[in-house]
Amino acid sequence: MSDNKNELESHLIDVRRNLHAEPELSNQEIETSKKIKKWLENAGISVLDVPLQTGIIGEVKGKSDGPVVAIRADIDALPINEEAVSSFQSTIPGVMHACGHDFHTAVIIGAAYLLKNRQDRLRGTVRIIFQPAEETGHGAKSIINSGGLNAVEAIFGLHNDPLSEVGVLGVKEGVLTAGVDRFEINIKGKGSHAARPHEGIDPIVIAAEIISRLQAVISRETKPSETAVISVTQIRGGNTWNVIPETVYLEGTVRTFKEDIRETIRKKIERVIKGITETYGAKGELIWHAGPPSVNNDPEWTNFASHIAKTNGYKVVEVEPTSGGEDFSFYQQLIRGAFVNIGVSGEYGLHHPKYTLNEEAILPAAYYFADLAEQALNKIYAENFAKKSS
Repeated sequence: MSDNKNELESHLIDVRRNLHAEPELSNQEIETSKKIKKWLENAGISVLDVPLQTGIIGEVKGKSDGPVVAIRADIDALPINEEAVSSFQSTIPGVMHACGHDFHTAVIIGAAYLLKNRQDRLRGTVRIIFQPAEETGHGAKSIINSGGLNAVEAIFGLHNDPLSEVGVLGVKEGVLTAGVDRFEINIKGKGSHAARPHEGIDPIVIAAEIISRLQAVISRETKPSETAVISVTQIRGGNTWNVIPETVYLEGTVRTFKEDIRETIRKKIERVIKGITETYGAKGELIWHAGPPSVNNDPEWTNFASHIAKTNGYKVVEVEPTSGGEDFSFYQQLIRGAFVNIGVSGEYGLHHPKYTLNEEAILPAAYYFADLAEQALNKIYAENFAKKSS
């Protein structure tokens, strides 16, 4: 790929628009993966042969041996029908890049091109990860299980922020996102005629009590300083107006920022279900789906990423933790690294059907991630040399 900035920017915008027009859901990113592989190989970038159903891992090796660092983009879309009108509007009904993963992919492809042009001076290897299924919360695990992170000493990722301006980069040491868990609750009572409720055990009344009591777990049993959320997001029960059903189903999510609080809340939910259902003589079941933990940025690499951002002309700001989730956190359980937010000057927030972004943010972010990866290699290389010398 040419060093010409105008040509590179035009190509990366085309990449982003191509992906936006043909989005694919989590673990279905077959065509997306084929496109990424083609774009990388056309630029002479090696693609690793790893056991992934979807997703791609590229690699740029410097001439000298050295450490390995990784940069990561996510590639999946959301089950949302796009309402933002453009020449590259989604052509797949009910599927949209409403979280900007097409932007992330274009940025990291751009960084890969730039790193390829700098290959002779790289002091080590940059692993370039295009991860599937971030939206389901477990795509990172497929990358880890593939061996794609083997030997990686530092990892960096990004998310776009449509509510921040182009040229703004958000960072934060420590916890940045919430731990995300999903729960299902099955309540089994006893059906009866609606006119004779005393002959049954009403699971709708039980469900109402459980929902109300779950809110008290946060408001009355969790310290105000410990931010946490319990949201019941689905209720199913009954199918006609004059029959009390036998079962009710609830579904929802828990968001927490500390592992001990996360486990405590799960136990409290179990206690609430058990206590209320037993009081009524019903049965209750909790099914817990543990999602990604909190993104926890390493202080040293966060400060480093902030420094590189400033040298690239970004206005660096400290951001508040968000109750949203991000499975980049699974990488950070194994490898130190940093996750940053990049402003894209959108009109609507993430996951909105009218979500858009300013494509002027693509090229600067590509240069930033190329510099971040190159300088991270230099830093680790120098530290390793110092250790050997001592």
